[in-house]
Amino acid sequence: MKSPLYLCLLLLEVQVQGQHRSSLNDEQQEQKIPHSPEDHSQPDGENLAHIKIAPSNYDFAFRFYKQVREEVGNKNILFSPLSISTAFAMLSLGARSNTLSQLHKGLAFNLTEMEEQEIHEGFHRVLQLMNDPHREVQLSMGNALFIDDRLKLLQKFLDDVTNFYYSEVISSNFQNSPEAINEINNYIETKTHGKIVDLFKSLDPDTVMVLVNYIFFKGYWERPFNSLVTRDDDFLLDAKNSVKVKMMYQNKAFNIHRDEKLSCWVLEMPYKGNAAALFILPDEGTMRQVEDALLKETMSKWMQSLEKRKIYLYLPKFSISTSYDVKSLFEKMGVTEVFSDQADLSGVAENTLLKVSKAIHKAMVDVSENGTEAAAVTVIELVPLSADIPPPPHIRFNRPFLMMIIDKTTHGILFMGKIVNPAARED
Repeated sequence: MKSPLYLCLLLLEVQVQGQHRSSLNDEQQEQKIPHSPEDHSQPDGENLAHIKIAPSNYDFAFRFYKQVREEVGNKNILFSPLSISTAFAMLSLGARSNTLSQLHKGLAFNLTEMEEQEIHEGFHRVLQLMNDPHREVQLSMGNALFIDDRLKLLQKFLDDVTNFYYSEVISSNFQNSPEAINEINNYIETKTHGKIVDLFKSLDPDTVMVLVNYIFFKGYWERPFNSLVTRDDDFLLDAKNSVKVKMMYQNKAFNIHRDEKLSCWVLEMPYKGNAAALFILPDEGTMRQVEDALLKETMSKWMQSLEKRKIYLYLPKFSISTSYDVKSLFEKMGVTEVFSDQADLSGVAENTLLKVSKAIHKAMVDVSENGTEAAAVTVIELVPLSADIPPPPHIRFNRPFLMMIIDKTTHGILFMGKIVNPAARED
């Protein structure tokens, strides 16, 4: 059986504005991420650095979601806020003046509440925790800079991207465009375990750097569905239209919350390994009000209100992928200068004026039963008798719903989306 699979990729293309270029720094090389989530030799402040950036990352996730919603209308949405914010936070190491201020504001970082150094320490810790090989979920996140061999990075930028973001720095010959494209695509294919192939199609003649961030997640439900009871069912696209889906079913106890104010159900489905999927099912006609209420305060209230309760759960199998022009979305969010000729990325390279010419994001999700129950196992659940306990509710995800994948170790939203049509594989 397939396991739930989520992965995504952000790719930034940086091109030269001026005509001054020089050779690549010979010290640029691959940087490995130390797997040290339990490294108590680090100061407590560094161990908790990821907690400090979490509220900003939530704010960014919901702001970006609402911008995507305005852009795509009534279509599936799926993206990794953490991938996007990590990539642009890394780029901000080389940004200066108003370009830097816009990036911080766009990523929802308030420098009156935290120092710039703390932002990068936070992402540094997130990368350490996410890449711990001892976790039960298969989770990896990383960064790479493909650098034209005529560009010389400033030593400070090189040190910071490798020390904070563990970025691999790979020398490339962008004058040989097919070779460089092939090299980048091979890297992406390897890091996404063959799930994203031939993403990069063309290279602008002025490109001197391509920044890649990837996240790969593969998790197993703590309580898998039995594939033998999956049935064909209708998924209601709207009041008049529906599509056929494979509807999974189980009758077990989950953490749920009924938000009467927003008219929605909130369901937490845990993965093995300290991660969980959060599914939000708005009542018919209330999707917009639930989306508008997506704020870190709402999330906090939902998480604190979850209670374990037996339910009849119906959830469709689905596999979708999406692609976004992040440059266009960021510009509408007020982050404009880094993409313009006014960009100040003077902290990146020597004698070279740079701007971001392209920023693309691709994500995919695959949700299924994830395994079968062993026939030799017998489970008996005992619950106290009470005449006051209401019957288990039927929570049927047979209409558009929201989903988030939350890593409880880093307190981050790995993926966020809206499933409008589970039968539509790509938007």
